[in-house]
Amino acid sequence: MRLSFTQSVATTSIVALAMGLACTSSAEELTGTLKKIKETNSITIGHRASSMPISYMDDQHHPLGYAVDVCKLVVKDLKKKLNLPNLQVNWQMTTAANRIPLLRNGATDLQCGSGTITESRRKVVSFGPPYYIAGITAIVKKSSGIKTLSDLRGKSIAVTGGTTAVPVVTAYTDKNKLGYQLVKTKENGQSFLLVQSDRVAAYMNNDIILYGARATTAAHPEDYDILSETIDVEPFAMIFRKDDPQFKKFIDDSVVGVFKSGEMKKLYDKWFLAPIPPNKVNLNVPLGKQLAQQFKDPVVDWVVK
Repeated sequence: MRLSFTQSVATTSIVALAMGLACTSSAEELTGTLKKIKETNSITIGHRASSMPISYMDDQHHPLGYAVDVCKLVVKDLKKKLNLPNLQVNWQMTTAANRIPLLRNGATDLQCGSGTITESRRKVVSFGPPYYIAGITAIVKKSSGIKTLSDLRGKSIAVTGGTTAVPVVTAYTDKNKLGYQLVKTKENGQSFLLVQSDRVAAYMNNDIILYGARATTAAHPEDYDILSETIDVEPFAMIFRKDDPQFKKFIDDSVVGVFKSGEMKKLYDKWFLAPIPPNKVNLNVPLGKQLAQQFKDPVVDWVVK
């Protein structure tokens, strides 16, 4: 049958439209975590109990902190992307030890806390762009006279199980033959309590976690020193399931957007340079050089050296 020009154009248009819809449908086909969230109209986000000011809880056990606020902005983007204005957000308290297992078994979809990017963790989970960069050091009682990490030679030191502080501090004491006696706890608050009660000489963790512990849980913060000497670089980022490229691209794009919009700097000022709950203490942590560069030109996939 011979088609007229009009019929040919119409036929061609219909075919082109069908192909376009097929491409659109294919492009919008959801997989992995995004598919799960779309189908259930819910997302479960893990947070920490006492990693102040990154991720912790108020007196009513509501999650709050720098990382929690970043995640809330990502959730806004998620609602738009999936057209789920009434997306249900479930917050689940996690520990350093169980945060990754809960992600891997599907109990949580995203971890918003003080999760450090490491190559060993990359074998089992994925990370978003770093939103904070810390260094491991120690908090001690000022009356102890301890000024350097070498002064802790042969002493008992608290570390929180499941954190990067455990292998980093272990390697550091072995390399320098310092003979640290590590005492592992289940949560950051427990580690600092051991210092307060004189059961250990120091508590070692990321510097910002120590600043938060001193400001909020010590009856007299001025009685404690945080050593200026640090070991290792600790980039914090969101954690999610591995081998989920669609969700990773969404997280990467969303977090980079928070940086480029200037919202990340506003959140930094809110949590590190102003009074924060529950005691309205100002941590006064100046913006470091590496993090300032991340704000200016965000790196998506941090290279662990």
